[in-house]
Amino acid sequence: MRYDLVIFDNDGVLVDSEPISNRLLAAYLSELGHPTSYDDSLRDYMGAAMHRVHDLIRERTGQRLPEDFDDVFHGRVFAAFERDLEPVPGVVGVLEKLAADGVAYCVASSGSHERIRVGHRKTGLDRWFDDGRIFSSEDVGRGKPAPDLFLHAAERMGVVPEKCVVVEDSPLGVQAAIAAGMDVCGFTAMTPAAKLAGATRLFQSMGELGDLLSTHE
Repeated sequence: MRYDLVIFDNDGVLVDSEPISNRLLAAYLSELGHPTSYDDSLRDYMGAAMHRVHDLIRERTGQRLPEDFDDVFHGRVFAAFERDLEPVPGVVGVLEKLAADGVAYCVASSGSHERIRVGHRKTGLDRWFDDGRIFSSEDVGRGKPAPDLFLHAAERMGVVPEKCVVVEDSPLGVQAAIAAGMDVCGFTAMTPAAKLAGATRLFQSMGELGDLLSTHE
């Protein structure tokens, strides 16, 4: 295998959280007087850190979101996760193969450490990700599409960027991986392939990803 490190995005790649969180985000923004549809949320915020939500609302309306916005939103998301969250189909098989082959892997997410851990506990993925394998946009100054998070994860894992591959399902994440000088596999289960332009290669199911990672030379 040509890669020394596989860096997974979390939401939509490890845990099937994007439909849950984007429906709740659209509803909460609309409730606060910023009409937002589910598709609007996917387009503007999928794969982004929370500061992007604040920045875009302020840029578009001149208004600031409430100070407790993040806390209220995350409370709603975590409650929904406890009811409905599942791992992305097939991802456990990918993790099992990486572990069996001795290939290093980690997660680098725009979400908070708390959000990552809540989701992993609910889905059972916590057995695959100890603290040393979890990196959040909270750890760096700028979230995706800046390359900072992926570069931070690679540095902490002791791997140079050109020996890393990122697994992403959002345009912002693909941009960040490219900016970091890493190959990127774009996951098209939820995101149209055209929106992940620039990805090194595309795949639609985790079964395909296993093959891509093990056979690409």
